[in-house]
Amino acid sequence: MNPVKIGIIGSNFVADWLAEAVGLTDGAVLGAMYSRTIEKGRSFAAKYGIENVYTDLDAFLSSDIDAVYIASPNSLHAPQAIAAMEKGKHVLVEKPAALSKEEFLSMKKCAEKNGVVLLEAMRPAHDEAIDTVRETILKIGPVRRAVLEFCQYSSRYDKFRAGEILNAFNPALGNAAVMDIGVYAISVCVMLFGSPKSIVSRSVKLSNGFEGMGTVLLDYDTHQAEIVYSKITDSVNPSVITGEDGSVKVGKLSTLDSMTLCLRKQPEEIIFSGRETAGAGNMVFEVRNFIKMISGELQAEKYALITEKTLEIIDEIRRQNGIEFR
Repeated sequence: MNPVKIGIIGSNFVADWLAEAVGLTDGAVLGAMYSRTIEKGRSFAAKYGIENVYTDLDAFLSSDIDAVYIASPNSLHAPQAIAAMEKGKHVLVEKPAALSKEEFLSMKKCAEKNGVVLLEAMRPAHDEAIDTVRETILKIGPVRRAVLEFCQYSSRYDKFRAGEILNAFNPALGNAAVMDIGVYAISVCVMLFGSPKSIVSRSVKLSNGFEGMGTVLLDYDTHQAEIVYSKITDSVNPSVITGEDGSVKVGKLSTLDSMTLCLRKQPEEIIFSGRETAGAGNMVFEVRNFIKMISGELQAEKYALITEKTLEIIDEIRRQNGIEFR
């Protein structure tokens, strides 16, 4: 099989990480770049030896690339993904894959119709560390509570506080703390525990209606899960999963950079720590799986179900808190 030629939509730092991850992946190469401005496109392409730069989306999608990675604003994920899949291109789309479960299902239907792979770039879903988390949880007895916390002060928030609203804090582009940050914690919760019986949530909004942070209580048959997320504060605590016989502490949920087992009446045991998370970090895992799906070595359906269940929870959080994109 020839290397999968991937075209990139977007030139932000996440696209940089993806480009680095492709460079570390056998069977994948970068083939083209799409940007709204030729200057940004050429600047990005020069860093990674990408020959073809486009400012016309249709021309980009009509080129000889096999697949597309989408790192544009959230509101563009679905239309750009559908346009790519209609051209017969496989799609790796940044989280959140869509603005709603309904929107994602329309994307999934398009993928099936065109016989292509559609995959959300949800890093922990493809990271081998998530399997270690699952295995370690079995050691703490029946789980009774999980507090999954991901609060990350946005690099763009200082400008918001100074009166300048950048895209990252513009709800019209499909942005909200639950979409940009909370999605990680919710997705990990779904990976570990599945769909909850009920959802109660509260959000804090900024002056322009943007959701800056939120808390969610998810009820399961035998335990509760609390989701804490924010774009306007940082976390100082790890996520903690507590069972009757002990607890598991997990570092940053996007990268799963550390994990500690704390059994009752026993010394803490570091399962892993100091994992490399700079740059491409664990994005390599999602790129590898994407290539395996294209070659038929791996099925995409179980990952699509995680995306669907995550978006279903986010839909309810948005409904309860009036989080609108306009």
